[in-house]
Amino acid sequence: MGYGQGQVNRFDSKNVFALVSGEGGDHAAVLEPRMKKKSGYMPEAFTVEFDMYSPHSDGEDFRDPWVGLNFYGDDNPIKDYDDWDLSPESLGFFSGNLKSNSPYDLKDNVKDENFVNKWHHISIAYRNKQMKIYLDQNRIYVIPQVATLPINKFGIRVSGKAVVTNIRLAEGGGMNMIGKKFTDAKIITHGITFDVDKSNIKPESMGTLNMIVDVLKANPDLKFEIDGHTDNTGDAAHNLTLSQQRANAVKAQLVSMGIDGSRLTTKGFGDSKPIRDNSTPDGKANNRRVEFVKI
Repeated sequence: MGYGQGQVNRFDSKNVFALVSGEGGDHAAVLEPRMKKKSGYMPEAFTVEFDMYSPHSDGEDFRDPWVGLNFYGDDNPIKDYDDWDLSPESLGFFSGNLKSNSPYDLKDNVKDENFVNKWHHISIAYRNKQMKIYLDQNRIYVIPQVATLPINKFGIRVSGKAVVTNIRLAEGGGMNMIGKKFTDAKIITHGITFDVDKSNIKPESMGTLNMIVDVLKANPDLKFEIDGHTDNTGDAAHNLTLSQQRANAVKAQLVSMGIDGSRLTTKGFGDSKPIRDNSTPDGKANNRRVEFVKI
């Protein structure tokens, strides 16, 4: 923890980080990763990803709740203003470390009532002093050159009723395999998730889907068979149909993100090809997957 108090709660069937009590004028809590060094550990190129949810009731201000990020500091807990934060209304810059303090209003189709009460996947790619910020599958902002160098630590600030989960910090700012020749036989993913017993793709799947899009764009001759797999809960025939529907949904999403549909085929296997024992919750979770098989 940085400052304020937060805790891990269950929300929407997920373990999330939520505010308990805040400090400062923003009434927030800062979560810092547990690293061997308290600062100076950030790689020259990196990717930060997380999922956020902003609960909202009628009559509440759309400026709250928000989630902020800090990329600078010493060995002490982060207490400075956010380098940037994202609310249902706008992307704001407050410290001046990355750029001037002028905010960026979100577009109407993702703003205010179109933002709240649903999951969103946030991605930040940093390379060669440039920072790109993504909301779900869309790039919403580019900082051509950050104002203060070097970026030396990382913290995520949660305010109000906002919650975050699936926080990832990884070396490499290419989201994540751009420019690399794909030579593997297949990619096994567990990050593409669906509503229970449905083929609706959840927003938190966008990080994995963006990675697949980047692989396909970097390898224009590459074609994939998208294979859907379930655990053994329920009827085998139903699972077979559901897995096919989910594979089809993944293909449709990739096509909507600019991939030629002729490069993708789909097949559902239901629960017929487990890779773990279905007798445990962890085993079932591993068996629920989407595979991208090179063809």
